[in-house]
Amino acid sequence: MKDAYSMILSAIDAGVYQPGDRLVESELAERFGVSRTPVREALQRLETQAMLTRDGRSLIVSTLDHNQLAELYTVRAELEALAARLAARHATPEEVRVMSQMVAEDRKSLDNPRVLARTNRRFHHQIHLASHNRYLVQQLDLVHRSMALMARTSLAAEGRGSVALDEHQAIVDAIGAGDAQAADKALRNHISMAWETRLKLDAASDDF
Repeated sequence: MKDAYSMILSAIDAGVYQPGDRLVESELAERFGVSRTPVREALQRLETQAMLTRDGRSLIVSTLDHNQLAELYTVRAELEALAARLAARHATPEEVRVMSQMVAEDRKSLDNPRVLARTNRRFHHQIHLASHNRYLVQQLDLVHRSMALMARTSLAAEGRGSVALDEHQAIVDAIGAGDAQAADKALRNHISMAWETRLKLDAASDDF
């Protein structure tokens, strides 16, 4: 059974709690069927990790501003590209087949951005694991945890889901070919396009 920290973190990651939402200790304890003490400890831990922000006496899910998003995408591109390079060198044939099957399966969810966002995280995690570097996986877990603080997924943009899956396939093809340089390039292109799409979404939603 998951502990209170993992359950709250999973709920944020799944979008149950969105950036700006207030988290109430008693409500969380009731929702997850645990006592208030582990919930209180979990909230303190999440605040220390900047996943939660204090608003007066309340704790709310943190929101990333433009500069924080830019910094996060920069770090993500570097670490993910490293994972892709290492995966091209160390991934087993079975791991490559699993990633390719993920891409094919994800095409069935093109009309559901929320599901696609979840399977997208699963796909990227598979690349991380295929790097066969535990320390890199740990760092990328932290980066993807922070990405849960994004209010919406770039995959919600019209046409982005299909293009993103094509980019996923290009990454898998490069890893399968053992071409570290091509895997690096394909991964960086994928992250760059995701960041560009998010910038366009944010610009379109700004009120002036």
